[in-house]
Amino acid sequence: MDKSRALFDTVIRKGAGACQIFITYICKEDCSLAEKLGLSAVQTSGHHLNMQDSKEVLPSFPAPWAVQNKPTMLISSGPEGNVKLCSPEEVERIQKEQSAEIYPTMNGSSRTRLALIICNEEFDSLPRRTGADVDIIGMEMLLKNLGYSVDVRKNLIASEMTTELEAFAHRPEHKTSDSTFLVFMSHGIREGICGKKYSEQVPDILQVNEIFRNLNTRNCPSLKDKPKVIIIQACRGENEGVVWLKDSGGVSENTSFPTTEEFEDDAIRKAHIEKDFISFCSSTPDNVSWRHPTKGSVFIMRLIEHLQEYACSCDVEEIFRKVRLSFERTDGRVQMPTTERVTLTRRFYLFPGY
Repeated sequence: MDKSRALFDTVIRKGAGACQIFITYICKEDCSLAEKLGLSAVQTSGHHLNMQDSKEVLPSFPAPWAVQNKPTMLISSGPEGNVKLCSPEEVERIQKEQSAEIYPTMNGSSRTRLALIICNEEFDSLPRRTGADVDIIGMEMLLKNLGYSVDVRKNLIASEMTTELEAFAHRPEHKTSDSTFLVFMSHGIREGICGKKYSEQVPDILQVNEIFRNLNTRNCPSLKDKPKVIIIQACRGENEGVVWLKDSGGVSENTSFPTTEEFEDDAIRKAHIEKDFISFCSSTPDNVSWRHPTKGSVFIMRLIEHLQEYACSCDVEEIFRKVRLSFERTDGRVQMPTTERVTLTRRFYLFPGY
């Protein structure tokens, strides 16, 4: 259903002519489906469909399961898909109120935002990650709707993932971009992200530190002072991350800090080698993440829903907090996403539609 919806959304963006061709093809190849979608009248009338017609016909197709209960989020006829847009007035208000505390946003017509998705679904020794295709579709659609050109790579060994990272870090588009997203989805262990050849005998692992190393100030100067968001959907151990406990009081400690010293200026400017990063992992260290074989990963599902809903009004860190809040209830399958290695110095607003 998600794949079909993504196809419909793609065709709609191409305009009325593409919609007419698509509908005519459905009517010709599958009369039963055309009747279910209410397209039989279009088939017999033979008239050219304008955009207003397509809006009336196409929403009869069922929305993805993740948004069926939130119809107000659907903006299928626009380029932003299911993402709520940020009005120019809201952008102006936020920029005015928090001018010194937000990352600058480049003009939408000239910026060249890039995103990279690496997803391992098939493995030589590990079980197939069924449902991962849904995660890819959802994340790729989301990032495109947020203004990023998305590269997708599948079923790589660790060295190939490193090669892709190095190539991505050297892309010239980063010079005229204001941010980037990197998404990794695979099996995982405490030490890192599993490549497709991983087994107990073959340590095919991409260490998370390798991601940061390739995107840091030394190796990717084009992204200096720009937000770099790293999303990791992978287990980080075998524990289920839950414990039964009784209410108890805690003890707080006061922390003292050394007094600030004065430093002399030797006229050599330094830059932080690792700055403006934030990584959002699907679970805490040593614990598992859960994935549905047809609906996809729970973490990815909720992340997409929250970015669709709140990117128009909240910065990325606040959105990630809301995602964690959605996992607070501990009934059923338990996991707790965690924000790590945060070196953002300002608030990162995506301003969808701006």
